[in-house]
Amino acid sequence: MSVAPPDVSFSEDEAAAAEESSWWRKADAMTATMQAVICCGPQDYRLEEVPVPIPGPGEALVRVEAVGICASDLKCYHGAVKFWGDEGRSAYVEAGVIPGHEFVGEIVQVDDAGAAGWGVAVGDRVVSEQIVPCWSCRYCLRGQYHMCQRNAVYGFKHRTRGAMAQFMVFPAEALVHKVSRELPAAHAAFAEPLSCSLHAVERAAITFDDVVVVAGCGPIGLGMVAGAAAKHPARVIALDMEPEKLAVARECGADTVIDIRAEDAAAVIAGFTDGYGADVYLEATGHPSAVPQGLNLLRKQGTYVEYGVFGSATTVDWSIIGDDKELDIRGAHLGPHCWPAAIRMLESGALPMDRICTHQLPLADFQKGLDLVAGGTESVKVTLLPN
Repeated sequence: MSVAPPDVSFSEDEAAAAEESSWWRKADAMTATMQAVICCGPQDYRLEEVPVPIPGPGEALVRVEAVGICASDLKCYHGAVKFWGDEGRSAYVEAGVIPGHEFVGEIVQVDDAGAAGWGVAVGDRVVSEQIVPCWSCRYCLRGQYHMCQRNAVYGFKHRTRGAMAQFMVFPAEALVHKVSRELPAAHAAFAEPLSCSLHAVERAAITFDDVVVVAGCGPIGLGMVAGAAAKHPARVIALDMEPEKLAVARECGADTVIDIRAEDAAAVIAGFTDGYGADVYLEATGHPSAVPQGLNLLRKQGTYVEYGVFGSATTVDWSIIGDDKELDIRGAHLGPHCWPAAIRMLESGALPMDRICTHQLPLADFQKGLDLVAGGTESVKVTLLPN
């Protein structure tokens, strides 16, 4: 599927103006300040007063209503190599950036070019896809914009600062969608994780006869359960260690839930599959133990889809993948082409969002929010409300 990029052709003077004013102008040129969380380094996030950003040509200034804390935000906070690098890997995050890539807000300023390109106006409630593509690399030109070579996800790069702030800017290259004002802000911001879940489900190519296993009933896993159930497979099975999250998984469409601390998941799944094993395994925990678990639960020629973000390297016996089972191993990244479906699901009330969005906190309590997500037992989705 191809995606038409927004019209971002500017004159040289306009392009220079955009570069100058897209984000931080010097403080003495600003007329207003705002509160924002600043990522200064691992376990060094600070609430600071910073200038309100000024949008350039084709950009939009957005008042942030809600921003979710993602597992990747937490792993970045704790210093995972994926984000901060090591001797064999370059850092992805840029220190001093404002985090936050799952959000909803209201457009407060946009010029004619931005309004026309996105089909929006001042006052519209909007979400923006988590990646801001370049629209010129081989991936963008093939409609695979989520794999953009520049890979600028909100909240990790200075040119795409995130939503843990009272205001943010949507760059001219962004993908923007309207969302209903009837949804509570925390529910609307869930469009981002739900789009990711739906993309993983699409990667699995689920059929009506499949037994599908979802590992992890956090925000991404619950979205996977709902997305998989919408495909009407033979059975959707959810795995977790928290009974409360498993109960929510049932509300999302799981036919069977398994507390892996209390039950033998392999035995239960074997009972549903004549001993063959599951057809599809969707991994949403980011925990190393969930990887060999999935390889062992799958039948021969089953499909494994990896979405979890890992804090450290994970090893498995590759003989299981090849010689033993000839498995189909697929990765999944972001939520390309799935945002409209995610928004429709939210607006239709298909998910028990009051059970999923468990905590809404003021921006000043961002540390409490990070700690809640890190604890893993008291919350499902934690959302900050900057305004």
